[in-house]
Amino acid sequence: MRDSADELVAVWGDELPWMDPVQEAIMVRLAVLGRHLTQARRAALVQGGLEHGQFKILLALRRGGSPYVASPSELADRLGLTRGALSARLGPLEEAGLIERDAEPGADRRRVRVRLTEAGNGAFERHATTENRGEAALLATLTPGERQTLADLLRKLVLQAGQQS
Repeated sequence: MRDSADELVAVWGDELPWMDPVQEAIMVRLAVLGRHLTQARRAALVQGGLEHGQFKILLALRRGGSPYVASPSELADRLGLTRGALSARLGPLEEAGLIERDAEPGADRRRVRVRLTEAGNGAFERHATTENRGEAALLATLTPGERQTLADLLRKLVLQAGQQS
């Protein structure tokens, strides 16, 4: 069975005889899958009524563990944002009832914490479930052994990429 990568490799094989066709096929397929996953994630966000930046904040709060609370500076650091950029993203989430900002107990009113609300946790769960279903559907064509082999091979590539950065 042939795919679009096979066709591209055939064209480039004629034009660039020095090119490794297996290497090119791998890179093209990784790019195709990356675009597919990006589009699927965007569609899941739209379906859930979230923007990418908003979801990342919910994700950062969940990743921090229960009780899903962090200071704005902790969140900004986790997300690689300035405090001002984070504050602009928190406003709509607070208005939607997905987070709450309140004074840190026992501190003066200038020390604030951000807390994931029940509605925010629900929004996160719905999005993560939708995304997971799409990913599972994509991987359904592979056997469990093939999935493990693919995960192991991709880990090797990720580790190599990390050493080259």
